[in-house]
Amino acid sequence: MTSPTDLLPAPLAVERPRDGTVDLTDATTLWAGPGTGTTERWLRSTLGAALRLPLRPGPEDAPDGLRLRVDDTLPPEAYRLTVEAGTGTEITGGSAAGVFWGAQTLRQLLGPDAFRRAPVRPHGPLRLAEQRIEDAPRFRWRGLMLDVARHFMPKDDVLRHLDLMAAHKLNVLHLHLTDDQGWRVEIRRHPRLTTVGSWRSRTKIGHRASPLWDDRPHGGFYTQDDIREIVAHAADRHIGVVPEIDVPGHSQAAIAAYPELGNSDVVDTAALTVWDTWGINPNVLAPTDTTLRFLEEVLEEVLDLFPADAGSPFSSFVHLGGDECPKDQWRASPAAQRQLSRLGLADEDALQAWFTGHFDRWLTARGRRLIGWDEILEGGLAPGAAVSSWRGYAGGIAAARAGHDVVMCPEQQVYLDHRQDAGPDEPVPIGYVRTLEDVYRFEPVPAELTPEEAERVLGTQANLWSEVTEDRARVDYQLFPRLCALAEVAWSALPAPAQRDFAGFERRMDAHYRRLDALGVAYRPPAGPLPWQKRPGVLGRPIDGTPPNR
Repeated sequence: MTSPTDLLPAPLAVERPRDGTVDLTDATTLWAGPGTGTTERWLRSTLGAALRLPLRPGPEDAPDGLRLRVDDTLPPEAYRLTVEAGTGTEITGGSAAGVFWGAQTLRQLLGPDAFRRAPVRPHGPLRLAEQRIEDAPRFRWRGLMLDVARHFMPKDDVLRHLDLMAAHKLNVLHLHLTDDQGWRVEIRRHPRLTTVGSWRSRTKIGHRASPLWDDRPHGGFYTQDDIREIVAHAADRHIGVVPEIDVPGHSQAAIAAYPELGNSDVVDTAALTVWDTWGINPNVLAPTDTTLRFLEEVLEEVLDLFPADAGSPFSSFVHLGGDECPKDQWRASPAAQRQLSRLGLADEDALQAWFTGHFDRWLTARGRRLIGWDEILEGGLAPGAAVSSWRGYAGGIAAARAGHDVVMCPEQQVYLDHRQDAGPDEPVPIGYVRTLEDVYRFEPVPAELTPEEAERVLGTQANLWSEVTEDRARVDYQLFPRLCALAEVAWSALPAPAQRDFAGFERRMDAHYRRLDALGVAYRPPAGPLPWQKRPGVLGRPIDGTPPNR
């Protein structure tokens, strides 16, 4: 069995009062108190399958049984796991989510075989040392953003990543569903978004300066039932799914499907196709009432697919992008200039702020909250909006000081599509080097914030853009093991970055790699990429030096 000192993320406190043990066997029963049904089902379907433990229902006072209970005197996601000879194993959570996180810790204590889908060897009793673990998360928002627009991620891979997130106590999946290169969610009122907008004729291989192309069509999308399945799978793991419909920039796929959405008085939007390369695209949505109505119809279906009460308190959020929206077409468009004048706005930044503010009010009226990339600060931030601070810390600091909630995800710290090493074998190297240690020493709360302002930092997330992560193996390589470090930063009560025990984290990772192996994760080995993980000849965009930390 695993030592409690090998747990990841690190818990708040572990006590070993005695040297006794508790065995989990075929005869071990499971008692599940009110509100613990998600964990009860997960234990039987996941741990039961991996270790051939039937975990039959039993009485609350069964000796050496397994018990689950909710105690609302604990903080909502906190848990207490006790193993006591003669009494058994008990997980008590401050909420159903807290009980579930405690079950993830129990899984780690049972060893790497508990992370498989079926038993791999005969085993006797599974022995747990007597112990008491007290634990609670530092941050409420502990997230991962997956870009499924640049390269489509099949539904089963999304479900797999939800399982991997749960194993690391991450509770928000931010799904980047739309971009210039593809629209990935079925909208029945506007079917061309997927019949046209979900496919491109070819794809750039590597960085946009690369001469290489994949001439096969690329695409795919999630049906509405696929989305419902993803959301339900997440909710069963106490993970909220935040959909992103990126507007008004990053929208060429939508314009290719419905040319009237673009600035057709400036460019021949009927000639546009789904974009096949990377970068910032000049073709943006027209800031018209027609566009607003179209997007409202899209969002009506999105809200139905992503209910506000599914998975976590953050399921009420809808991400509307707002990043990298060039204003050149708006400046040249007579229609956009008439709209700007009619609204009495000062400039095109204010026009985008009006656009964002419209949907902030629209979502608020429906009991939802808007979140966007930090560009939505430009021209004035909508009153109820939250900010994903990606261009460093500055946007998050400004938003927090103005009383807005913030998710800290600065590019140079937690963009996991960036390279992990400076060596020549690193596949498709993008950006500055961000090692496992760099991510472990990332601090989401800027020192400049007062304690009151710091309360506005909901938490943090890692972002994985998919221009150069075209399949499961590439996604695994870029995410792991660095996502393990981000999970600990988001969950554990760590000291200041310079005082963090990275050597201790590496030691715990030695045990955790065996869990990742059992889960089939194609992580980057500590010694560097394996031969089949290299991508010789594929152009990246490495940046030398130390990344800015501002």
